[in-house]
Amino acid sequence: MLNSKSIRRDFPILSLRREDGKPLIYLDNAATTLKPRQVISAIIRYYERYTANVHRGLYRLAQEATSLYENAREAVAKFIKADSSEVVFTKNATEGVNIVAYGLNWEPGDEVVTTVMEHHSNLVPWQIIRDKFRVKLKFLDITDDGDLNVEDLTSLVSKHTKLLALNHVSNVLGTVNPVEKLIKLAHEHEVPVLIDAAQSVPHIPIDVRRLRCDFLVFSGHKMLGPTGIGVLYVNRDASDTLQPAFGGGEMISKVDLEKAEWNDMPWRFEPGTPNVAGAAGLAAAVEYLEKIGMDNVRRHEIQLTDLALKRLSDLESVVVYGPKRAENRCGLVAFNVKGVNSHDVALLLDELENIAVRSGLHCAEPLHRRLKAQSSVRASFYIYNILEEVEILCNTVEKIAGLL
Repeated sequence: MLNSKSIRRDFPILSLRREDGKPLIYLDNAATTLKPRQVISAIIRYYERYTANVHRGLYRLAQEATSLYENAREAVAKFIKADSSEVVFTKNATEGVNIVAYGLNWEPGDEVVTTVMEHHSNLVPWQIIRDKFRVKLKFLDITDDGDLNVEDLTSLVSKHTKLLALNHVSNVLGTVNPVEKLIKLAHEHEVPVLIDAAQSVPHIPIDVRRLRCDFLVFSGHKMLGPTGIGVLYVNRDASDTLQPAFGGGEMISKVDLEKAEWNDMPWRFEPGTPNVAGAAGLAAAVEYLEKIGMDNVRRHEIQLTDLALKRLSDLESVVVYGPKRAENRCGLVAFNVKGVNSHDVALLLDELENIAVRSGLHCAEPLHRRLKAQSSVRASFYIYNILEEVEILCNTVEKIAGLL
């Protein structure tokens, strides 16, 4: 099992105390996670020991930097059960979605199927593609409990459908979508699938070979890694359908004044100088999570989420969104105190107990409209959170509900 109290010692920020002596209770992990010393050290080590551009110089330092960068790719590929040639480093999951959006060959009348529970990063790019190329958008709806209407996918897919793009886990509802089933249904109609795994890769074991998705994206900063580094997985069988969205150095094999020839995978999608330090930090984050074990991460989050769901659901003045069972969601709970603005709740949680949560629309405005909620409070958990913190959260929410 996971030992959170031991893990907490690796996170310098958790040793800080407010002026009144209250420790930080960080429950905004769906937005970004804290960084352990091991990740911070890996980034510093690159700048102190390996600073050089990669793939270019023949001198020793450049070769060492290149090895560091490509070893990071190998580590990430192993983490999601992919081949290293299928792992493209991006600046975040959003960039990965956009690389796919602008890399596919669109024609007027093509269709993209997505869902009403998407983060804006997996919605707005498709709206732009719709307007730019006269593509049609279709949306898979949800049940009142926050689950996707999987059976409706078949009626949405047609001979014009060019892509199914959906999240693995909702960043508001916490719903773990049955992506294997949805991918299978889409592939039966020869429709490729993009999975936004920003909220799943950090929290549950991922095997892209088992999923059989065509594209998958996630961000490093949501899984203990630094900001500015993310991953786009491109299944080798889908790589020929995707053209580079950006041009520049490194992504080419040959250039003359008239034309360019693309480099091999994955470098054809990595123009310019990459975030080498970020890749080193992400590799350290992956190593850290592997030592803990992703099955242990999952079990720990279910325990925390189960307590939060039970406590908050028992409060008559609180509305909780999403699946009722912790096993059906990842480690987050979105809720509202009836009649109270979500920002007021978040500010009071911070003021009273130094609890950091997210409030607002969470970059999922259409989903909040579907839920008939103007906004929500979101508490999201990770490996360093403990049951005592969840108890303090729920006790403070109860206190706020009584006050307001």
